[in-house]
Amino acid sequence: MTWVKICGTTNLEDALVAVEAGADAVGFVFYEKSPRNISVEAAREIVKELPEGVEKVGVFVDADCERIRAVVLDVGLTAVQLHGKRALDGVWEDTRPAAECVGVSKVIPMIPGNALKGGGIMISERVHEKTFAILIDAQVNGASGGMGTTFDWEATHEMVQALSLSMPVIVAGGLTGSNVGEAMSLFHPFGVDVVSGVEATPGKKDPEKVRAFVRAVRDIDRRVG
Repeated sequence: MTWVKICGTTNLEDALVAVEAGADAVGFVFYEKSPRNISVEAAREIVKELPEGVEKVGVFVDADCERIRAVVLDVGLTAVQLHGKRALDGVWEDTRPAAECVGVSKVIPMIPGNALKGGGIMISERVHEKTFAILIDAQVNGASGGMGTTFDWEATHEMVQALSLSMPVIVAGGLTGSNVGEAMSLFHPFGVDVVSGVEATPGKKDPEKVRAFVRAVRDIDRRVG
């Protein structure tokens, strides 16, 4: 079954809606410039109430390993999603295992989807060893995550499929309950990640949109399964 992450969670009600809808992961954004930014204290209280089997993913932008590790251990996160050169370089250049560097072994680096239009990317053995999955997301004016826009699916789907042969790929960027089926058919990803496509307003989920999104993913799963 396709791994589903509902990201940009800011409150317990939304987190529980995602879990009850059947999501595999809930994401928390620790980035002050984001309208979905959440405090460590608030995230910790939410995580305490979530089932053990649900991934609790912390999203970090240009944060160093020390900052990421501190939040991971304080909140009880089970995976980290990294955006920005500083965050990625900090993990890749650290010779320690990911669990020692950032506090968890599951690391999800973000790659801008349109960066794949010009061809493939080189992934070193060290990066491969530390990566749980690659997140392919849209990027607008240097920002990514929750932008509500897709990357160029037609121009990149072959490269995304090729990348998925070597490691799990999570597709994000402008996904909704209406288009996630098309994305799954085109990319055959390990997982899908949604933020704005299931929101009522930035930082507040629309329960019906959350349920519709997960339902759309599971409908495709059943058809191809």
